[in-house]
Amino acid sequence: MDMRVLLISALLGFVSHVRAKTDSNACISANAKTCGECIQTGPQCVWCKDPDFKPSRCDEKESLQKAGCTPLGIENPRGTVTIDKNKPVTNRKNDGGENRRPEEFIQIQPQKFTLNLRSDEPQKFTLMFKRAEDYPIDLYFLMDLSDSMRTNLENVKNLGADLAKEMRYITKDLRIGFGSFLEKLVMPFILTTPKYLENPCFPNDCTAPFSYKNVLSLTNNSTLFTKEVSQQKTSGNLDSPEAGFDAIMQAAVCTKEIGWRNVTRLLVFSTDAGFHFAGDGKLGGIDYPTISQLVDTLSDNNIQTIFAVTEQFRALYEELSALIPKSTVGTLSTSSTNVIQLIIDSYNSLSAEVILENTRLPAGVSISYISHCKNGVSRKGESGRTCSNISIGDEVKFDIEITAKGCPSNGKSETIKIKPLGFNEEVEIVLNFICECECHKDGIPNSPSCHFGNGTLECGVCRCNDGRLGRLCECSQNEVKTDDLDANCRIGNQTEVCSNNGECVCGTCECKKRDNPVERYSGKFCECDNFSCDRSNNKLCGGHGRCECGQCICDANYTGSACDCPLDTSTCLASNKQICNGRGTCECGVCKCTDSKFEGPTCEMCPTCPRICNEHKDCVECLQFGTGIKKRTCEKECKNFAPLNVVKNKDDLPQSNDQTNIDLCKERDADDCWFFFTYATKNEDKIEVHVADKKECPSGPDIIPIVAGVVAGIVLIGLALLLIWKLLMIIHDRREFAKFEKEKMNARWDTGENPIYKSAVTTVVNPKYEGK
Repeated sequence: MDMRVLLISALLGFVSHVRAKTDSNACISANAKTCGECIQTGPQCVWCKDPDFKPSRCDEKESLQKAGCTPLGIENPRGTVTIDKNKPVTNRKNDGGENRRPEEFIQIQPQKFTLNLRSDEPQKFTLMFKRAEDYPIDLYFLMDLSDSMRTNLENVKNLGADLAKEMRYITKDLRIGFGSFLEKLVMPFILTTPKYLENPCFPNDCTAPFSYKNVLSLTNNSTLFTKEVSQQKTSGNLDSPEAGFDAIMQAAVCTKEIGWRNVTRLLVFSTDAGFHFAGDGKLGGIDYPTISQLVDTLSDNNIQTIFAVTEQFRALYEELSALIPKSTVGTLSTSSTNVIQLIIDSYNSLSAEVILENTRLPAGVSISYISHCKNGVSRKGESGRTCSNISIGDEVKFDIEITAKGCPSNGKSETIKIKPLGFNEEVEIVLNFICECECHKDGIPNSPSCHFGNGTLECGVCRCNDGRLGRLCECSQNEVKTDDLDANCRIGNQTEVCSNNGECVCGTCECKKRDNPVERYSGKFCECDNFSCDRSNNKLCGGHGRCECGQCICDANYTGSACDCPLDTSTCLASNKQICNGRGTCECGVCKCTDSKFEGPTCEMCPTCPRICNEHKDCVECLQFGTGIKKRTCEKECKNFAPLNVVKNKDDLPQSNDQTNIDLCKERDADDCWFFFTYATKNEDKIEVHVADKKECPSGPDIIPIVAGVVAGIVLIGLALLLIWKLLMIIHDRREFAKFEKEKMNARWDTGENPIYKSAVTTVVNPKYEGK
């Protein structure tokens, strides 16, 4: 268990080391020439400004410190977040509920930040939103006054007083206004004859057609609202869709004329028809707003829209509402009798949701949101901008993260704003971009260290003046063209300058430096290195050579692309002191068996071979005893045998020892006798054999006991069979006797009567006889 823990710890350490090296390489591979370029490579990259620092100046902080950079020489500016304005949100319970001006209500906190952004280093901050109690409302009622809305107009006349009464529980500061719209005064939307223009509803009484009217600017005088609306009349046009978009656009942008305040702005759009949009006005030589223009205008002016429409057009306006943030659709009942309840329900629905929106971001800047809403619900992505079901007094929070890539806007400060849709409040965020190091300010112009004053000594390196090149600004662009310089740094017709491993300075390649000081690029075109050779056992050149220009130069007694092939053959010696048992070759210290039957480290194993003794027995038998299947071909087939060494008995045969491996064999000859011999491979061609002259032949069998035993066995088997037969017969007879006794007991004549006896007396009865 301890060993597993140690292995896991070692593996984690190795992964961390590799990750650190990878990040460090990212800093070095950027080949940054200045401190500013270095810190824009990534948040992990820092710069060493020490004058005499030789390794790569752009690297990780730990690597630079190990390389000898002093603590004061390290430049590592970091991003920051500063809160500039932080007024608390409005709390009506704490302030006694006194009347406040609209601009005194605060629902979002803080109100201003300053962010110093470094490339790829995110900066985070949190916004809190709290829906204030008694928040002022401006409500503008924009109504379609086509003649089909005549009965609806009658019910809207008392809207001001009734609405103020119903909404007193929501806010005490309600202002209401009224506007109307019809259609553009051109054909084919309006009949342009004088008679029609005077009364388009003839013979009924109508007002002259119009496009849009601001009947009453926003006011808290409900009596005036009733008076002005009561004086309105409907009008008429030729087609069903109306110019509602035109009216919405004018009501939204005419802030002064309508009287919009920086409070909650509600626009109630009431109609029983569809709408014209861009493209519909071509026949009249005019045009209508696009939907995107409508969306942007309402959003820019913080207007929340309530579409109060008839059931017939509800689906159409729901599709439109889906494109407009902070908008909703309500269904008008007949004659608009439910308009007040519709407005209250729609307002509650809109105000219960907060959606954060930011202005356009500078190029290279990104923003992300995480919302923390009621009941512990958190959301990310686009949903992170929104919290729903917010009641008055509820607090929700948004975690916001802003990240810059590189140095946007050429380092100039930018300002963005974040605001909750439908509210007048906004958060101002000033973005400052960290494009240079602090040491940039301390640069020495025309420094003698930069080749006779041809550059500024800045952060330990030369920033060359225009027209100068080189590490010390020693080259002039006027003397040598840039194209010629690059051509001198390419190999043949290749496109890579300095093999992508260096920089061409004044026509000469200056090779990159590696984070590992032992590793280096070399060569005229930086085409060579001492670290990309083949490896063996995770060691460069197997640990038995050196790497030069991508090739391993092996030590003595080693060869191969990774110096992993030893020339020493001692590891290939078999037990018989032969290389690979004489059945293979020694390659890189390992036996390659040439005889497919043999295997193993020294080609001594033969799983499919017959026993070696059995293989040699025929030759031994024919050479020593002149018998066997090879006695006629012995001289030809057994020529690789050295002259046999004959001993008298098997006990005299030689035995194996540490110096010699000898196999003892016992085989049967043609006469069914055992003969004994030993063998050893003397060299690759001859086999040395010692054979015992005396055989061991088995004696013949004793016939009499065998015959007697066979006869006795036959007799015993016969007697056993007779006994078995006799036993079976006895059992059968007893069963038959028992069966007879049973039948005898059941027979009828056992009762004493003759079953075939008939009486000689016959009795006849007269049927007429009455016994008298």
